[in-house]
Amino acid sequence: MYRQKKTKIVATMSDFRCTEEFVRQLFDAGMDVIRINSAHMNEESATRIVETVHKVNNAIPIMIDTKGPEIRVTTIADEYGNSIRFEAGDRVAVRGSSGSDLTTRKLIYMNVPGIVADIPVGARMLIADGEMELRVIDKNDEELQCEFVRGGAMRSRKSVNVPGVSINLPSVTEKDRRFIEWAVRNDVDFIAHSFVRSARDIEAVQAILDAHNSPIKIISKIENQEGIDHIDEIIEKSYGIMVARGDLGVELPAEAIPNTQRRIVEKCIAAKRPVIIATQMLYSMVHSPRPTRAEVSDVASAIYERVDAVMLSDETAMGDYPVESVETMARVAREIERDETHFAPMVDMNMVSVNHEITAQLARSAVRACTNLPVKYIVLDTRTGRTGRYLAAFRGRKTVMAVCYSLHAQRILALSYGVVPILRNQKLSDKYHFLVDALEFIDQYKKLEPSDLLAIVGGSFGPDGGASYVELSTVENIRKRMAEIEAGENLRCIEE
Repeated sequence: MYRQKKTKIVATMSDFRCTEEFVRQLFDAGMDVIRINSAHMNEESATRIVETVHKVNNAIPIMIDTKGPEIRVTTIADEYGNSIRFEAGDRVAVRGSSGSDLTTRKLIYMNVPGIVADIPVGARMLIADGEMELRVIDKNDEELQCEFVRGGAMRSRKSVNVPGVSINLPSVTEKDRRFIEWAVRNDVDFIAHSFVRSARDIEAVQAILDAHNSPIKIISKIENQEGIDHIDEIIEKSYGIMVARGDLGVELPAEAIPNTQRRIVEKCIAAKRPVIIATQMLYSMVHSPRPTRAEVSDVASAIYERVDAVMLSDETAMGDYPVESVETMARVAREIERDETHFAPMVDMNMVSVNHEITAQLARSAVRACTNLPVKYIVLDTRTGRTGRYLAAFRGRKTVMAVCYSLHAQRILALSYGVVPILRNQKLSDKYHFLVDALEFIDQYKKLEPSDLLAIVGGSFGPDGGASYVELSTVENIRKRMAEIEAGENLRCIEE
């Protein structure tokens, strides 16, 4: 489907609504990628979602979030009911647990056995997304002595953040491993790995994928200070980045989030990596049919930063107005993208050097040509999706029509800014025949005139040889060439 927007929308889906009609409504509203959060789901439910999505449209890409290595409070002891109330000034001990230890009023257990060794005196521990705060005032080999700076009702399994402290956590938990292997078996396209702290965490996920010879792409979720500190090496090892502002907003002061987000986006664009902004973008629409003005401004700010995609979580997973949330986000994207004074192509941006510099330079040239000539579309063919991703990085004004030779390439390009991926249906050998698919697709949505100009990025040695030229041609000349090639092929068939 041809979207009238360049910024893509990722919508989270749960088994709360797992019907073909619901997927179709989200897709028609402007959803581009479906996300599944494994933290709140078992493999059976996730499989049902994948099957439902692909029944509606096999080209819709699916992203699975891993739960990631998290620190959590253990289960509250039965004698306290559902929660334990703490007040500022209350003192407690904190220990690590490797089993079924229960948290009490005097002793809080956390699910990381060696956590005591990693946390120094003076550190802050934020519980339940920062609702409660502990300060470490003393420690010994077995436990931390802590005092509540900010109290509250502590419930079982609440999250714990320790800002500025590196905790020795595994790169991949056992549940993560099971879901990664599930993703390989179930035709998933992206794994969004949670709480990535360094390149080592990505390498651990990639090792599992490599063992199964899987083409799944890794999206690294940046959620803590350690991930920010190692952002360059994380970007280099990842297919893409998700700025997950939930936990990031707990670890960093609120006023630091906008600049952090902007810097990460700039680095991703320069490195030609897709970047997604996530968390509470239209959160009021969980229960309201209309967003707040502040939320609309938040979505607009991300689009002005030129992100590849914006993401909806609770809004579509369990909210009362999921379709309206997608429609709202799509309308905001279309409106903001109309501001051509801001959305100048980024052809002069200092791009990070990559292994495929010829492809990058050709992509830059194609986008630059569109600024000087009345080009209608950029058209290319791609086997891996790399050329399409590079064209997206320059953020041109013209839509990129990417003819793909595999379903996986079509799906992964659905995440890239301004790219419309098309699966090739022609089985012709000539290197120019991908243009037939592109012209047929465009004609379905917007009739092309013979004089319309296209910028073509292709390969003289076929798609396996990579991009090697940029050509500017009118639709009339392209169709003449196609007719001549087809006539020549028919003649050879007759002679044979």
